[in-house]
Amino acid sequence: MVGYKHPCRYCGKLTPPNSNLCPFCGKVNPKGPTRCPVCRNPIKKEYKVCSGCGLELKASCPSCGKETFLGDYCEHCDARLRVVCPHKKCGAEQAPIGENCVKCGKPLNK
Repeated sequence: MVGYKHPCRYCGKLTPPNSNLCPFCGKVNPKGPTRCPVCRNPIKKEYKVCSGCGLELKASCPSCGKETFLGDYCEHCDARLRVVCPHKKCGAEQAPIGENCVKCGKPLNK
């Protein structure tokens, strides 16, 4: 509800309404369920695939290289699960899914 504070799903502290970042721990998406990066359907760590689009919910962490649940952060090193398109004119940030950029379509590894 608007006006009511909600607990951050990472640190548990109460965050202001409409927060995109927790002001205490600094993590993104502090409220609500984790969502699929493709179809935005709610997903859980126990799921192997997204129930909405069938996306496999395991990915290699861009920071540590270990396989992790495709949430917002790596389960092993706590790094944000994001890759940046290396092409100068694009630079889009996206979840580590697929071999090509979702914005420009070019390969993510130069």
